[in-house]
Amino acid sequence: MKQSRTMSLIEAVTNVVVGYCLAVLAQALTFPAFGLQATLSQNLQLAALFSAISVLRSYVLRRAFEAARVRATGATTNNAAP
Repeated sequence: MKQSRTMSLIEAVTNVVVGYCLAVLAQALTFPAFGLQATLSQNLQLAALFSAISVLRSYVLRRAFEAARVRATGATTNNAAP
């Protein structure tokens, strides 16, 4: 079944929201072990920057893999119900 562009974006954003929360927690726990000091605000901003990059990366990769799948199967249209 073909995944729509909208669902690809929703999946990518959901994945990154979870990743964002984990990144903030990981940064807060690991930065001090490496001698890095960051405020909560700085941790949130850094995680947000990397999360935005991750959303774009996830979406582009998902669409590339979907395009490859369509080419490989010779499918040009999705005859199944959405």
